[in-house]
Amino acid sequence: MTRDERRIEDLLRATAPRVLGALVRRHGQFDLCEEAVQEALLAAATRWRQDGLPDDPRAWLTTVADRRVVDAIRSDRARRDREAAVAAEREREEAAGGAVPEHDGAAAEDDALKLLLLCCHPSLTSASQVALTLRAVGGLTTAEIARAFLVPEATMGQRISRAKRRIADAGARFELPTEWELPARIEAVRQTLYLIFNEGYTASSGPDLVRRELTGEAIRLTRELLELLPGDGETTGLLALMLLTDSHRDARTGPDGALVPLDQQDRARWDREQIDEGVALITGALSRAPVGPYQMQAAIAAVHAEAPTAHATDWRQIAALYRLLERLAPGPVVALNHAAAVAMAEGPEAGLARLAALEGDERLAGSHRLAAVRAHVLERLGDREAAARDYLAAARGTTSLPEQRYLQAQAARLAGR
Repeated sequence: MTRDERRIEDLLRATAPRVLGALVRRHGQFDLCEEAVQEALLAAATRWRQDGLPDDPRAWLTTVADRRVVDAIRSDRARRDREAAVAAEREREEAAGGAVPEHDGAAAEDDALKLLLLCCHPSLTSASQVALTLRAVGGLTTAEIARAFLVPEATMGQRISRAKRRIADAGARFELPTEWELPARIEAVRQTLYLIFNEGYTASSGPDLVRRELTGEAIRLTRELLELLPGDGETTGLLALMLLTDSHRDARTGPDGALVPLDQQDRARWDREQIDEGVALITGALSRAPVGPYQMQAAIAAVHAEAPTAHATDWRQIAALYRLLERLAPGPVVALNHAAAVAMAEGPEAGLARLAALEGDERLAGSHRLAAVRAHVLERLGDREAAARDYLAAARGTTSLPEQRYLQAQAARLAGR
């Protein structure tokens, strides 16, 4: 992809949610407007490469998509009343000085936030929220989303169509929730963006450890959310967490694609620009906003990122931060990470005691991570045979091929094979 093509692609993805928001605000019918914007994006990708960028790309996209919405409404004879209302509204706007919907900055920001909230409507499952956010807000095609999640395009298309129908059936309106509803809905948006990032950073299945298109999209969308909610502590924490985590990306795999664990990574390959930005973001957020789970996770990531070597990592501070995180957001994964940190800070025996308390937690029954952490702690304790067994158990429990190969290699190393 050339530099100009990359510029066009970035511009399309950044502009698409504001165009869609303006159309939904004007016409309603989320599904119809979303299809029209996708068609406009495809038209722009072809025309702009040939003719160059228009003077006002957003106006160009809005005009093209708006015409397609109106054409679709006019072609539906069962909706003549709606067509007449839309045509009358267009005539009033044209008489006022132009057919292109307004491009007021404040309205566009409100539209983008409303669109994110609509895609994360509580009537949808997490999987549907992720898919619809990538399609409507991220501007990815159904084929691109399907490739990212390793499912057939038809399957992903059906998932997105069902999500749009469910939103319509729920009677969702394109408006901001009430003051009381907004915090919970914003949290759903953050959770969706976090899920997108995690799926990209450590793919749950398939041959590749990282799917950069997903991590990049999650970071871009979180930046946009922070622009809409400037000063929001948890959104700032989420962006900082993503940047600090993603800074390790290039060091996480070797030349053959094999997984490289954190303590063995070449820290010279870490992205210092991302680390500096992430540290600055979380430092500022902690100093001015109430502390939340994303901020605490970002603070933990910052301790890792700022250690010049693995040996210099301040594990006691990390264990203390996990203790605070457990109070803010108790859960089995946080408890598991806390146990791993305690094993490093206080010794493997202390870590094993905490891991033993988690073995009966049904929420970890389907995860390979408990066995993987226990294997690492047992190896530090010197019990190579038990560690090898747990590494193999963890390998059987993951569908990620790079993780699977790494865990099998650890077991073989301890068994002397």
